[in-house]
Amino acid sequence: MPSAQISFALPSEGAAIRARDEAILWVKSAIARHGITLQQLELAGCFDSVKTKAMPKRYAKYIDAAGHIWDGVGAIPEWLQRAINAGQSMEHFRVT
Repeated sequence: MPSAQISFALPSEGAAIRARDEAILWVKSAIARHGITLQQLELAGCFDSVKTKAMPKRYAKYIDAAGHIWDGVGAIPEWLQRAINAGQSMEHFRVT
């Protein structure tokens, strides 16, 4: 028994999708025909610039005499772990 394929797109949506797909094929063939690269298109301003979220500044929370710093995020760095193992307290290195 042949399986029937069901389409949930409205006729106008189907036409819009086909038109978009045809436009994409036309653009791809024009790019290939002229040897245009993505970088050239970006430099020509063809795309909106993607704005990235600015990361909040992290300030040093711990510092040693050698200038090693740690912002308190992530694993304890080796220099601080060695000092703790040698008997120093973390508070000794805290920036006030």
